[in-house]
Amino acid sequence: MDVFKLILEVLQILSALLLIVMVMLHSPKGDGIGSIGGAAQVFSSQKGAEATLNKITAWIAGTFFALSFALGYYL
Repeated sequence: MDVFKLILEVLQILSALLLIVMVMLHSPKGDGIGSIGGAAQVFSSQKGAEATLNKITAWIAGTFFALSFALGYYL
């Protein structure tokens, strides 16, 4: 059981760090990822980049919350 809890804790820390990075990439005016030296060229448009960032951020946030509930249950 301790190994399972350790795995959940490591995954929660990783998801928290990823969530911080993803939120930092967002910008209130929509030029968050576009300001990183041409990194937005991977996407077809600025709106596509923001939509993709929103989806990824939502999945990471959901993972973080699920792990938080799981860890709360096992404590």
